[in-house]
Amino acid sequence: MKKVLSLVLIAAMAVAFSACANQKGNDAVSELGLNSEPKAATQHTVEINSAVCSGLDFDDKTEYEFATKGLIDAPEELEIKGADGRVVWSQKAYSFVDNYEKCPDTVNPSLWENTKNNHAYGLFEVCESVYQVRGYDMANLTLIKGDTGWIVFDPLMSVECTQAAMQLVEKNLGKLPVKAVVISHPHVDHYGGIKGVITEEQVADGALSLDEQLASGLIPIIVPEHFTEHSVSENIYAGKAMSRRASYQYGVFLDQSETGRMAMGIGMGQSVGTVGFIKPTYEIKNTREVLEIDGVRMEFQLTPGTEAPAEMNTWFPELKALWVAENCTATLHNLYTLRGAQIRDGNAWAKYITEAISLYGDEVQVAFQSHNWPHWGNEFINDYLADTAAVYKFINDQTLTYLNQGFTSDEISNMIELPDELAKNWYTRQYYGTVAHNSKAVYQKYMGWYDANPVNLDPLEPSESAKKWVEYLGDTDEVLRKAKADFDKGEYQWVAEVTNVLVFADPENTAARLLCADALEQLGYQSESGTWRNAYLSAAMELRNGNAAQKGLGALSDGSVLRNMTAEMIFDYISIMLDKEAISQENFKINVVIADTKEEIMLHFNNGALLQYANTKADDADLTVTCPQKALALFIQKDMDKISASMTLEGDVSKLELILSNLNQFDPKGIVGFNIIEP
Repeated sequence: MKKVLSLVLIAAMAVAFSACANQKGNDAVSELGLNSEPKAATQHTVEINSAVCSGLDFDDKTEYEFATKGLIDAPEELEIKGADGRVVWSQKAYSFVDNYEKCPDTVNPSLWENTKNNHAYGLFEVCESVYQVRGYDMANLTLIKGDTGWIVFDPLMSVECTQAAMQLVEKNLGKLPVKAVVISHPHVDHYGGIKGVITEEQVADGALSLDEQLASGLIPIIVPEHFTEHSVSENIYAGKAMSRRASYQYGVFLDQSETGRMAMGIGMGQSVGTVGFIKPTYEIKNTREVLEIDGVRMEFQLTPGTEAPAEMNTWFPELKALWVAENCTATLHNLYTLRGAQIRDGNAWAKYITEAISLYGDEVQVAFQSHNWPHWGNEFINDYLADTAAVYKFINDQTLTYLNQGFTSDEISNMIELPDELAKNWYTRQYYGTVAHNSKAVYQKYMGWYDANPVNLDPLEPSESAKKWVEYLGDTDEVLRKAKADFDKGEYQWVAEVTNVLVFADPENTAARLLCADALEQLGYQSESGTWRNAYLSAAMELRNGNAAQKGLGALSDGSVLRNMTAEMIFDYISIMLDKEAISQENFKINVVIADTKEEIMLHFNNGALLQYANTKADDADLTVTCPQKALALFIQKDMDKISASMTLEGDVSKLELILSNLNQFDPKGIVGFNIIEP
């Protein structure tokens, strides 16, 4: 009883302390002159942004000239809506850019230039037979004109955007049939809009050879080897977490304005329409493989481990045109992307670009890509490719130099800088990736998360650590006063760090939230990287107004990726969704027989872990499930009625019911809105 009373007393004291701290934090709001409104750029930010102007040649308009070259047609205003009337993409929202004679103080001048370039939208001619619709989504819709129809490259992210782009094409170039679709890599902004150009019924049979597919009159979908498995691993296995983090990276919840969202290096941002998927029918497995479709000759160069785990460039020898996919994009790209993804290999990235120069550099006259605009002229293109390769190679090798000297990831990211000659090129500026966070990617690739300091082997959970810091700091109002003084001196990174500790110790500390938001906002205004700007400003918005994830502004999947997952992928996803603690005492086996593909898979639920055994049947299985491949998705949907109707179940059905009842760790269809800037 005494123990219970003691616990009650301790809890009451904790509540009283929290209330007292919260009151003090709220008192500090008035004392420090804080509020939840967006702020103008401070004088420190104005000076930092002004210094950018002296470090770059703003009279060099080459990239803008390339971005606008070849324009055939564009609507006066571009705003694309879904069937429900929701705006899924808007260039109209960026019309404010046209109203400024010079860059506003709240935007890094270099990023402002990139935004103006990305605001050039419409249908463009790249060269004879090659056209692009740019600015209709994050990526470009590219069309190669054959003898009788189109070969479509990378059909955007959202179906609605692709449909609008095709309408513009048909208005100006006529309506032609699609003869093939080529997808350069398995990121959703390059395949999600595929149902805007073809239907599933029009797609060729992937069991046939490519010649047979073409002879059938149906449409092949051509991709690099391992495309489907990487589409699933990125967009399904870690999809919920990536989606939430992407809302920060792409500024989904920010308004487009001089104090909000700008371009982010590879486009204006993420469209939020309907995302689809159709299973590819043919994989490119060898560099220099040549295909001829509808009179168009294409030679492919595989570039795995660069911007995506599976990716490929395409050379058009008759046109002297090189499609460089997302390996060169007129900006520094990511070795690590802020939404989360597998680390990319800077060394391999550079080598594949130099391989492209060796293969095609002598002849190439135009290089075009899946983001941003083409580049013309043999000499310019070779410099463009070589400089892009040099940037990734330098970041990779200099990071390794520093880590071999004993420097840690955070130290290296603060030390590393590109040589001036590489840094000054407009087409390698840090609009999307940054040298700092790409160096961290190299460190992660070779050394992992551990910096060799044993203090960091098993650190406290962030909120617990923050509470101890606050306990040691003592008077949080005095900390806030010091932080505000440092804010006034322009020390925004430090202010953001220390006030965020206070937020993690007590999320109700209003003064800490508002001052942290103000500091992050200024960091956003200073950022050349559009993704860093979006992240800073999104965090500031949520500190001021609360978690925005439930607004539901993200893209909407039509479920077609799930329907095209293999059995192995589906069972892996079930294991991810599973409440493993709830079945940690269970040990049983289920045989799964897939009738149409003749697969046999034994599932062993081993004390919380799900083990798969391919081409195996257990004699002592508790349950045997027989079904067609397409029915496997019903497991994830947890629809027992449909499962019973479409599958044969022999044995202990309660084992299956146990699994279905514990697929509850997140909703595969719902929004995951975990906090980011607060606990």
